[in-house]
Amino acid sequence: MKTPSPIDRSRSAELFEAAKGFFPGGVNSPVRAFKSVGGTPLFIAKGNGAEIWDEDGNQFIDFCCSWGPLIHGHNHPYVFEKIVATLQNGASFGAPTRKENELAAFMLERLPFIDKIRFTSSGTEAVMSALRLARGATGKNKILKFEGCYHGHVDALLVQAGSGLVTFGTSSSAGVPEAFANETLVLPLNDAEALSACFEAQHHDLAAVIIEPIPANNGLLLQDLTFLNLLRSLCTKYGVLLIFDEVISGFRVAFGGAAELYGITPDMVTYGKIIGGGLPVGAYGARKEIMAYVSPEGPVYQAGTLSGNPVAMAAGLAQLELCASPGFYTQQAKRTQTFVDKINAFALAEALPMELVCVGSIFWFSFNGKKRITAASQIASEMTAFNFMHHFLLDVGVYFGPSGYEVGFVSSAHTDAQLNYAAEQIIAALAAFYQK
Repeated sequence: MKTPSPIDRSRSAELFEAAKGFFPGGVNSPVRAFKSVGGTPLFIAKGNGAEIWDEDGNQFIDFCCSWGPLIHGHNHPYVFEKIVATLQNGASFGAPTRKENELAAFMLERLPFIDKIRFTSSGTEAVMSALRLARGATGKNKILKFEGCYHGHVDALLVQAGSGLVTFGTSSSAGVPEAFANETLVLPLNDAEALSACFEAQHHDLAAVIIEPIPANNGLLLQDLTFLNLLRSLCTKYGVLLIFDEVISGFRVAFGGAAELYGITPDMVTYGKIIGGGLPVGAYGARKEIMAYVSPEGPVYQAGTLSGNPVAMAAGLAQLELCASPGFYTQQAKRTQTFVDKINAFALAEALPMELVCVGSIFWFSFNGKKRITAASQIASEMTAFNFMHHFLLDVGVYFGPSGYEVGFVSSAHTDAQLNYAAEQIIAALAAFYQK
């Protein structure tokens, strides 16, 4: 099958060359550089609904959605209205505002597993603060994380596993002292035997376990519920705090995230992305007796100049009000499943070694045959098929995040016509790659 003609990216190329003189690698976040897929990154000029336009005037159906926050698409009229109305009164005060109360109340009324929250300016900041709180509340030092789960660029969590089932982490980024990494234990996902052994050996100094209950930063690694329930029971048994990192899954798969979807109660939870309506926001929350350790009420210090920014609070509240409408999540999951099923039916009929995996309105291209992928080590390192598909789709007006390890998102702004068109083009890309 013939591949489409390349789109013009000359203006984006000029801007990228200029950006290299300003920023490391020409970007302010690594994956944006298109190093995984190759080629010139797109410089985006505007977005509306489910579509974005680059600086060359090319138009795309967007499945990146700013890496997840835009569950109602770009420039949603209701969210936009609330942002503008709030901004007219000022952008930032560094003092309490009513908007903080309004967003917090709206969230807490619908999240029965936490009593209080603290707003931050990013998901990374929320995770960093939650870990400090866990250590402060328990008086213990070590944190357990899992391979394939990403929790932001927190020093203690930029680690990879060493050898053995129960192991200390080793730093996976320059600038992270090994002493920091040594306070982090790393286990494979979905390994009940390793998990039980770790708790038995380390519980005396284990403050918390942090996990993406729906790991979606390194593929979409859906876990067996038996594993997540075992994790909950071990934390309860040994007095270890269970932290759900729901920066991606929170308000995406259900209003209460994976905790609600799976019926598992964490001790602490971190949020980001969707709760900011497209503006920078994070949050962490827990039961009131744990949150009582946070300054100024308690001894665990955490602060932020722009925390609770009124414009971000207004955007987040507007977006969550839309999410709370009856049947919203059921409809989103149904639309996503229909989109995924159309592509998977083609792959199955043609015996292609790929399938789309999905939960709620999150999906991921798995080029690993038909086996279920539950751990990062099971992901095929060969990304040729995705890279080909990414470039093919750009040339026909469909945009995904520029890495085969990244997930895609369906927003409420995607129309049936847009989803059908995108599915047809994905099928065409697969047919061209596999020469079907």
